[in-house]
Amino acid sequence: MKKVLFIPILLSFSIISACSDKEETPNVPNKSQEEQESNVPNKPLEEQESNVPSKPQKEQESNEPNKSQEEHQSNENQEPSKTNKRNTEASLTQAGVLKNIKSQLKTNLSITLPKGLPISDGTFLTATTKAEANQVEILFFESKKYLPINDPKLKNSKTATVIARLVVKQYQNAKEANEQIAFVNFSLNGGQEVDLGYNIKGYQDAGAGSLWTGWNEGRWAIETHTRTDNPEAGVKLAKQATQFLETHMLPIPKQNGFARLDVYKSGSLIVWQDEKLVYTLDSIKEPLKALEMTTAFYH
Repeated sequence: MKKVLFIPILLSFSIISACSDKEETPNVPNKSQEEQESNVPNKPLEEQESNVPSKPQKEQESNEPNKSQEEHQSNENQEPSKTNKRNTEASLTQAGVLKNIKSQLKTNLSITLPKGLPISDGTFLTATTKAEANQVEILFFESKKYLPINDPKLKNSKTATVIARLVVKQYQNAKEANEQIAFVNFSLNGGQEVDLGYNIKGYQDAGAGSLWTGWNEGRWAIETHTRTDNPEAGVKLAKQATQFLETHMLPIPKQNGFARLDVYKSGSLIVWQDEKLVYTLDSIKEPLKALEMTTAFYH
């Protein structure tokens, strides 16, 4: 009887154990699969599709172009500065030369020097000076190499080229100084009228194979010189001069000034008065260059 009862009990225990093992087995793989299929891949995928690429992409699409644009704008802003620096250095170079010229004159005359002179590209401004009791003389040169003021090498024409000569002389009084100026009121002097533009009338006068075209601008009397067989050249030069003086100022004379511009580049002469002082500018080949140099004396 005990044997018969033991067998059913053993069978029941085996069935319960089997059922218990079956219930525990699916729970273990399901949890692992859930972590594998959801938790593990979803987190990297979220970072890969959103967080990771979005930050560099945002920086690339916004920050990088702006930085490049800022650098480009900065470079553009720097270019004028470099140009202005070069122009300033060139200006200071001439200013330094002119300051040295004045210091070496050793004169008591209160003279005015130009702010600068037009010289050829790649050349240097220099000069020789000579001073007397009532007169100073400055010979301006342009040289291919830098040469100090009054350098002995300036006597060699191959080393430097004369571009102008300035003589300033002091007279006893303003009346005597004014007598040195060949001032003419051309409208009263007569002659054939010529339209020079800018509401300015010129007057032509001929004699001894020469032809002059003269006009007045303020206290200045200005004339061009040509030969009678080339009359148009004189009128052309006069028109060029009036056009130039529309945008440039001659020094204000006290009392008068006179300018002769020579078509043939041999006799241009500019003279003006400053009280007892008389300025004479000559030895300039190009007539319009002579006019340009004179305007550099305007302060």
